[in-house]
Amino acid sequence: MSSHLVGVGVGPGDPELVTVKGVNALRAAEVVVVPVMAASDGKDGGERGRAEATVLHYVGAEKVVRVVFALNERTDRARREAAWDAAGERVAGLLRSHGRVAFATIGDPNVYSTFTYLAQTVGELVPGTVVETVPGITAMQDLAARSGAVLTEGTEPLTLVPVTAGAAVLKDALNGPGTVVAYKFGRQATEVAEALRETGRLDDAVWGSALGLPEESVRAAAELDGGPLPYLSTLIAPARREGGRGGKL
Repeated sequence: MSSHLVGVGVGPGDPELVTVKGVNALRAAEVVVVPVMAASDGKDGGERGRAEATVLHYVGAEKVVRVVFALNERTDRARREAAWDAAGERVAGLLRSHGRVAFATIGDPNVYSTFTYLAQTVGELVPGTVVETVPGITAMQDLAARSGAVLTEGTEPLTLVPVTAGAAVLKDALNGPGTVVAYKFGRQATEVAEALRETGRLDDAVWGSALGLPEESVRAAAELDGGPLPYLSTLIAPARREGGRGGKL
């Protein structure tokens, strides 16, 4: 029996933003794996993540398998790697017994996704595994739609920065041309606001979190007050644009 591992992007949280192809891939799989955060003891903490909540709109719970990843572990590298190895072994076992396994990931499986690491690990454990991905709508696309921010026009570049790489990386991008999008900046909101001010990009910027969910928040970046934000917050700092259409065409 051949093994197929399919990474399915299920969007930023709104179940209506899963593509038709994504729904078909979830339903065609024998098993749908969803990532689960590890509790302090390394076991399933019981919290339902966005990917799982979205998947359950389209497939039955009996088809869903929760696999623990140390997604919230940032200090103990050995513990994090051990959790990754265990997750890879679990998914490899599911592939051996079921043949076709889908892995649901928020956003897109090729954009800062746990799927890329999982696919590499599983490929080593189950040689010959066919790896496929189904693209998903990203948080920056959803935030642009909900806020009215235009991501790109004409020849403008678009820069995507994970603020986990450091606020200095974001500041360098903000000093450059085009639109800048920042992911995972919730824990460094104060530094992000300061970088926006120093580069003159604060007034037009917008941030959002929990997009498409009851607790959704979409606000002007100028309202950032240094208070705690969700880790998966997204920021859009639009390009500096002058009036007229000439440069856009």
